[in-house]
Amino acid sequence: MQQRLSAGADALLRAAVGAGDVPGVVAALTTREATVYEAAHGLRVQGLPEPMRPDTVMALASMTKPIVSAAAMQMVEQGRIGLDTPAANIIPELGQVRVLAGWEADGRPRTRAAKGAITLRHLLTHTAGFTYDVWNADMARYLKTMNLPRANSGEERALRLPLCFDPGERWEYGINIDWAGKMVEAVSGMRLGAYLERNLTGPLGMSSTAFKISPAMRARIAKVHQRGDDGKLAVTAFEVPQEPEFEPGGGGLYSTAQDYQRFMRMILNRGTANGNQVLRPQTVELMSRNAIGALRVGMLPTQNRQLSCDAEFFPGVPKTWSTAFMINEATAPTGRSAGSLCWAGLHNTYFWIDPAKGIGGVLMTQVLPFVDPRALALFTAYEKSAYAALA
Repeated sequence: MQQRLSAGADALLRAAVGAGDVPGVVAALTTREATVYEAAHGLRVQGLPEPMRPDTVMALASMTKPIVSAAAMQMVEQGRIGLDTPAANIIPELGQVRVLAGWEADGRPRTRAAKGAITLRHLLTHTAGFTYDVWNADMARYLKTMNLPRANSGEERALRLPLCFDPGERWEYGINIDWAGKMVEAVSGMRLGAYLERNLTGPLGMSSTAFKISPAMRARIAKVHQRGDDGKLAVTAFEVPQEPEFEPGGGGLYSTAQDYQRFMRMILNRGTANGNQVLRPQTVELMSRNAIGALRVGMLPTQNRQLSCDAEFFPGVPKTWSTAFMINEATAPTGRSAGSLCWAGLHNTYFWIDPAKGIGGVLMTQVLPFVDPRALALFTAYEKSAYAALA
């Protein structure tokens, strides 16, 4: 398998860099036991000579979410947080959040009381009512009207948002995992990054995964690039704030493809990797199945084309959400098995975990907008090549 995958995937990755589709890319495939493919092509920073390597550090953005969700599920299995008890029992502020109900004639937002309490399950499954301004027009208007920063600012006031629907009413992507991370902090008495290092990333050997970029990590970091209207890429100054008021559990971690495979292997091995059991098997089973019932994951319509295109994976394939991952409920066109787990990050980092076939794949680059057609096409082609190699 390894030889067949190298023959196909290397050519795909090299061609994408050569065509200017991405400045640089790292891709890998792991089984339950070990990495079976790993490759890096292109540059960490366009125009500079430093090459991409398997240990290149990149902003994970929303690939942070499954890691923080796993931390919250540690709390659940220990009985320290209830999945279905009011989150306000731990963070009273979450009991006061109101629903955005419309707009007054003078442009001010109109709100009402929420019908029902927000729970950790709602937060982990993106059914609490919180949304992102990038994909929700009302939330984009609210941030502009109220002059609020975006969640990745690390400012506390970035979380002082209304809901866009009542808890449990529907699925819509939002700042939920930032709040889940704050619940972990409240119960543990620790800063989120410190909790992760002690209880998850540390035991898994993820030494290059953190909210704060260490000197050793900075020496290997890749810059984020922005696709212009002319299709060309330009280096940006983006960096997650390094001295934030809160560490954003929804998107603040930096990591490497090598580290992320360690997390993926832990899920494939039902809670154990690197010689350490960080989750119980039954907890991983819970994290691997639909937790939103009859609700379905839908398309995210962009409100900011610099940050994202319209986003939906595998249109036409029914998709649900667990307490950590998106799940494709039918076989995907790439060959991904029904019941596989996945998500992605804003800068076009992608991963999937296929428990049925015992593999997990990751592809990481640093390009905006999200689901950039060229970057997404590369990921799709890479995933197809992985399944072709399995055949």
